[in-house]
Amino acid sequence: MINIIGHRGAPAEEPENTLRSFRRALDLGVAAVELDVQLTRDGRLAVIHDETLDRTTNGHGRVRDFTLAALKKLDAGQGEPIPALEEVLELARGRAHLAVELKQPEAVPALLEFFRQHRAFGAAMVISFWHLALKVLKEAEPRLETGALMVGCPANPAGLAQAAKTSTLVLNYRYVDPDLVDTAHRRNIEVIVWNIDEPEILQRYLDMEVDAICTNRPREIIQKIGRAGVSPA
Repeated sequence: MINIIGHRGAPAEEPENTLRSFRRALDLGVAAVELDVQLTRDGRLAVIHDETLDRTTNGHGRVRDFTLAALKKLDAGQGEPIPALEEVLELARGRAHLAVELKQPEAVPALLEFFRQHRAFGAAMVISFWHLALKVLKEAEPRLETGALMVGCPANPAGLAQAAKTSTLVLNYRYVDPDLVDTAHRRNIEVIVWNIDEPEILQRYLDMEVDAICTNRPREIIQKIGRAGVSPA
């Protein structure tokens, strides 16, 4: 069975990275939701992709210059506030996994504290383009699941995963081919691909037996998989 991950929830239908978006993805039956975290001025973890507020909210300026309380007064779309990470964990726990994207290495201590305080091991994983930060996280907390994000086709998937102390690669789908997936699986490395939004290209990745597919359009992808006779996890 293939796992479907809602990228920032279900942003084709709802405002990205909001509880409304995550709730929609959960109701559609995703196995996990992906989200992004940024540090606030008071050291909290706000769920928002950009370092600035301008694109996704009615606010302006850098996320790090605001407290979480101030951020939650902004409109992130359809009247939705910017969530705190713990709100998303509470919403998803018992229903789906979380894939938390670490956007900046300086958030490592806050993430470690979050996982320990909220006992999020097993309920969430951390993914990042900052592979050294993933290594630091894993060395500090072996219970933590991690995944190495990248754009490109690694010549040595096992070596890349080993260097980051992870057993999961999170790769842009355009660079993933059957040889890469086979090589990774032979080394017990899982392969997640992002972001497939066109149902017509889906079958190629089902045939490769990737471990999970991240998408901005979970409704269409889950419906397509159902028609293909493959059950989403």
